[in-house]
Amino acid sequence: MSHQMNEIIQNMTLDEKIGQLLQLATPFFKGASNRGEITGPMEEMGITDEDLYNCGSVLGASGAEEVINIQKAHLAENRHGIPLLMMADIIHGFKTIFPVPLAIGCSWDMELAEQSAQIAAKEAAVSGVHVTFAPMVDLVRDPRWGRVMESTGEDPYLNSLFARAFVRGFQGTDLTEDHDRVAACVKHFAAYGAPEGGREYNTVNMSERQLRESYLPAYKAALDEGCEMVMTAFNTVDGIPATGNRKLMRDLLRDEWGFDGVMISDWGAVKELIPHGVAEDEAEAALKALQAGVDIEMMTTCYVDHLKHLVEEGTVEEALIDEAVLRILKLKQKLGLFENPHRGADVQREKEVILSTEHRNAARELAAKSCVLLKNENVLPLKLQQKVALIGPFAQNGDILGPWSWQGSYEDAVKLDEGLKLKIDPSLLSVAKGCDIETGTEEELDEALKTASDADVIILALGEGSFMSGEGGSRSNIQLPKIQLELIAKLKQLQKPMAAVLFNGRPLDLHGVIDQADAVLEAWYPGTEGGAAIADLLFGDANPSGRLSMSFPHSVGQVPVYYNHFNTGRPKLSEEYERYVSHYLDIPNEALLPFGFGLSYTTFTYSDATLSAEVMNADETINLSVSVTNTGAMSGEEVVQLYIRDISGEIVRPVKELKAFEKIKLEPNETKEVTFTIKEEMLRYHHEDLQFTSDAGTFIAYVGPNSKEVSAHTFKLVK
Repeated sequence: MSHQMNEIIQNMTLDEKIGQLLQLATPFFKGASNRGEITGPMEEMGITDEDLYNCGSVLGASGAEEVINIQKAHLAENRHGIPLLMMADIIHGFKTIFPVPLAIGCSWDMELAEQSAQIAAKEAAVSGVHVTFAPMVDLVRDPRWGRVMESTGEDPYLNSLFARAFVRGFQGTDLTEDHDRVAACVKHFAAYGAPEGGREYNTVNMSERQLRESYLPAYKAALDEGCEMVMTAFNTVDGIPATGNRKLMRDLLRDEWGFDGVMISDWGAVKELIPHGVAEDEAEAALKALQAGVDIEMMTTCYVDHLKHLVEEGTVEEALIDEAVLRILKLKQKLGLFENPHRGADVQREKEVILSTEHRNAARELAAKSCVLLKNENVLPLKLQQKVALIGPFAQNGDILGPWSWQGSYEDAVKLDEGLKLKIDPSLLSVAKGCDIETGTEEELDEALKTASDADVIILALGEGSFMSGEGGSRSNIQLPKIQLELIAKLKQLQKPMAAVLFNGRPLDLHGVIDQADAVLEAWYPGTEGGAAIADLLFGDANPSGRLSMSFPHSVGQVPVYYNHFNTGRPKLSEEYERYVSHYLDIPNEALLPFGFGLSYTTFTYSDATLSAEVMNADETINLSVSVTNTGAMSGEEVVQLYIRDISGEIVRPVKELKAFEKIKLEPNETKEVTFTIKEEMLRYHHEDLQFTSDAGTFIAYVGPNSKEVSAHTFKLVK
């Protein structure tokens, strides 16, 4: 394969090679349906026809007909017949939109996560897409950051499992033969999820140990699963922007980890080396990005405008460009584009595949598994004969897909009122908006109160508009908008059973909701089948089984608040007031709702937790077994969680770390024994010299339904 590609490279001019490193948006290309919609910054890029003929990849093209037209027009002009790579943001579904990744994280279900990526890939591939900019595996501890919705949460182990599942789903086992799959691009390398103040694109500053311990594992997991591409992050890593960070990209990613796939900048990130303050001009930006190992420059022209001159003056070795081109051509070859430049794009099949009943059913199942029941005081599940008042800005709102649902349509989404009508006689349902997401009128409030006064139970449909999270959607106040909190308070005065359903892209400060409503169901942005899935849960046709993959803060003033924190030298050990310990005067230290938390319509009792031994040699394992009984009246799923704490390390260790979990289904009165095998590898961490090893000594294994409610079991590792 490389021999054939090397032959092409030998016959290419320097301009043609550099063109392969350029990615442009769809409107630039002949054959594009929106060709000519080039304004503002795009217009100022000064792209020539020759640049287009040499260009290597397209951003945002989709639809089989359009992609085929663009590829045909390009191949008619490209001297070597090198096909274009079609890339797009297929994050949590193509046309059939699944819950946002943070919600999928709360499913703790790798099979369904993989299936969601496989369906997204199938719909994208038949529409002509070759590469998706997913999965995003950035670990996040700050809900102010808008892109938490695109992460699977705050835990490196759980994130790593999801990273692998998504890559398997997108890519399958053979991209050359399986045209229903797409190449995955893990992002954003690295530590994009830790911006100061939770502010988008902001500075990231952490030790290398923290980077390796918490933030790098999920990227490594995606690459170990065979992920084909890596996208650079917008932020700095140890004072150097990732896109020009040679130590991060060449030394760690390429040399230490052995990644030889394609690396792409995020949108405009090469040119952003200038405002970051590490490049004086576009030429220096091009030089630093190429030296760092960035193969494709997305939507700026530093490479095209300056690399040729840098080669001619001897500043850049042409071999560096050849190396980047070879990686790009090998990916095109692996996708089978030289033999079949249109790959999976198929206008007829597109109509059958997209939004099929099978895909909708899968989206409905995952949406139900992703919702987390946060509170329930005998309100849910609803009874079929109850008169229901559905009130709130999300009662009839299609904005339940969430950010990064690029091809998704509000019209295709099952809204909450439509979902409820699938369950009950429409005459039992009355609907009022009450207010908009951020504004409201007295008339809307009066109508809501009147509607609710006739009902047996109130369902509140509240949340953030999708514009309030996602990229660029950072918020300093993470409560629901004031108008919605006022709506809850007014309805509370009617003294009727009230359940809140929340649509949002981040953990919220729930004050004004969790203290007012009798039940709270966190639905996130549940996707195309959201209304149907929520109705399944509200009426008990499905039992909530989601568990939080990110802590909910008591207040934004605690942020970042996460379960696997350090203890400090003066930990707060009791509820009694003591001044000189690590605490706040006005709020608790702990999250309002801890990592791993989630309720069910049934109850689970843990008993007989035992360790098979209290001493473990490094080459041995020990088992922790626990019996879990469904003590309620409904079958349900429980996520049994194992955490471990290293009591004394060379480096301070977290108070607990998730090491394993098992999702089990139990019928009423059924008991299952769950056994976790503890291995020495689970006890390793990065030491002072960054070596990844374990220490002899005492450990505590914790088992329970979440990171807080656990039983403790002590053992020793001897070496």
